[in-house]
Amino acid sequence: MEDQVLELLKKAKTIAVIGLSDDPGKPSYGVSRYLQASGYRVVPVNPQVTQVLGEKAYATLGEAAQHEKIDVVDVFRRPDAVPAIVDDVLKLGLPALWLQETVVHQEAAERARQAGVMVVMDRCILKEHKKRGL
Repeated sequence: MEDQVLELLKKAKTIAVIGLSDDPGKPSYGVSRYLQASGYRVVPVNPQVTQVLGEKAYATLGEAAQHEKIDVVDVFRRPDAVPAIVDDVLKLGLPALWLQETVVHQEAAERARQAGVMVVMDRCILKEHKKRGL
């Protein structure tokens, strides 16, 4: 799994961040700002905002996928939102799902894995990126 995480972080270019807030005090903002500074394209997915970190925000993952080639879906939502997000990831044929720390939904994650989606759960993408010295 560790090799897969490293490979994902190396190959990914565009990360859709579900639940990205425009509040600089929120973890989603800080993590996304770090990802941008590390060379990733961040695509905000949040119906409550129109723009975050200089990027146009989309109301839904489906809308974002119509305009962007998404490599990773990074989730900053409550665990009960994960099954619907997995439905979207599967419907859109997206390759990887990253559930941030405390975002745990075993059944939905397993359904995504069974469909061939790479799933990282209950881990911070910023911490994992830094840990690998990327």
